[in-house]
Amino acid sequence: MSFSTIYDIAGSAMSAQTIRLNTVASNLANADVVSGSDKTGYHAKRPVFSTVMTDMDSQVPGAKVQVDDVIESTEPLRRRYEPNHPKANDEGYVFHSTVNVVEEMADMMAASRNFETNVNVMSRARSMQQSILRLGQS
Repeated sequence: MSFSTIYDIAGSAMSAQTIRLNTVASNLANADVVSGSDKTGYHAKRPVFSTVMTDMDSQVPGAKVQVDDVIESTEPLRRRYEPNHPKANDEGYVFHSTVNVVEEMADMMAASRNFETNVNVMSRARSMQQSILRLGQS
């Protein structure tokens, strides 16, 4: 496997984790959003990843990460009876977002660790490249 392939694979994973982190940030920012109807409320979003196989004809195939889509949760909004809330509907209900803060924090930690792992892969590949260049100068 060439160094450029290693960089491509790790780079695609870092890009995917960046989208994941941005999605988590959006969800956390909207965790306390309240709406007057179940149609206009905020639903948590999740990226959908897929594997893209590369160089299938070579002896050392690789795989990259790709973000196919960012989907909204199909979970219904949490309905609460709060007749004095300014966004309450005619029946006195408000609709809270579907964001679970604990799940989002766990997802953020996992995405951060995955990103960091790929930074380490790129750093080690660069270090190996530099060592090979030093061997060539001897």
